[in-house]
Amino acid sequence: MSRTDPPGAGRSGRIGIGLQLDATHLKILEVLREHGRISVAELAERVGISRANAYTRFEALRADGVIKRFTLEVDHVRAGLGITALIFVTVRQQMWKQFRAQLAQMPEVEYCAITTGQHDAMIQVRMSDVAAVHAMVTDRLANIPAVKATETVFILDEVLHRPYVLPSDQPARTATTPRPEPRRREPVPLGKMRFVGAAEGRATLQRD
Repeated sequence: MSRTDPPGAGRSGRIGIGLQLDATHLKILEVLREHGRISVAELAERVGISRANAYTRFEALRADGVIKRFTLEVDHVRAGLGITALIFVTVRQQMWKQFRAQLAQMPEVEYCAITTGQHDAMIQVRMSDVAAVHAMVTDRLANIPAVKATETVFILDEVLHRPYVLPSDQPARTATTPRPEPRRREPVPLGKMRFVGAAEGRATLQRD
């Protein structure tokens, strides 16, 4: 792919199997995020490059796997799925393979991720009503032998949802003032140290 970047265009990093992701590629992805069906001519105009350059870069993004596929966004409420829930799952550690296989057979699951913390996985589902979520958890999910426990959280309002984020969306880092060297403290004589128990400290915080 020929490079026609303006002088000084920064590089954000290497992606895929060889495509060099630069500021122009990121601008193309920014435009496509809001206008997925835009024409190549309009894409070139919005990015500020030639039509041939826009087409070449767009095809390179597809060939390298940066753009995986094209899809559409559905209004779930108007489609009859007005209830969204997150289901946190604790998995029996020797049965991960079965858990993945069983979950793949559940088309109502929109998203699943393996997580750190108290639970092992998080599942997102969209249903017609609360009863449908309850039936899905108790009749289907809980009957998977690999599932040890579940916890369901209902989403009240989806405040923000972006198709994807880009490195250009990250806030610019500002120069920070170097931290001063820590002051050396005089050693505390033995017999003058006081340890506060967890219960006592917690009670103090609650009063404050």
